[in-house]
Amino acid sequence: MKIRIIILWLVAALALLVINVQAFQRERLAASGQVIFLELAPVDPRSLIQGDYMRLRYAVSGQVKKGAGARDGLIVLQLDENNIARYARIHDPQTPLAKNEILLRYRQQDSDARIGPESFFFQEGQAKYYNAARYGELRVSPAGDVMLVGLRGESLETLGPP
Repeated sequence: MKIRIIILWLVAALALLVINVQAFQRERLAASGQVIFLELAPVDPRSLIQGDYMRLRYAVSGQVKKGAGARDGLIVLQLDENNIARYARIHDPQTPLAKNEILLRYRQQDSDARIGPESFFFQEGQAKYYNAARYGELRVSPAGDVMLVGLRGESLETLGPP
């Protein structure tokens, strides 16, 4: 009986440790990840069950050709002077990155690649503030992990309630 209780406490402690490490990694990415902007192709602005949200599709997703690389991998994005990212190529570890290039993880699914979060949730009744969304503001780690932190308009202005 004592061994079961010990095992239960060890499993609980391990689960808490894993959750806290993941939370710490996400907070660090949000605070120190490189800011980039990916062009959006918004779809389906509402979910009756989940509340208001915008389903996102990134323009670069369709540029990763099916079969061009592994099912999961890294793509290279080229940044302009405003940090707007454009698809450059599938990452080849033998080819070094240029100064204005970054890596981004992808997962091939159907005809498009999945890149980062594909939904942006907001409070009910605030859809009008996000209708002009043209870019997703993302934070990217050096390893290519990504976090969506906001939506931006045509001139990269921050969108949201005043």
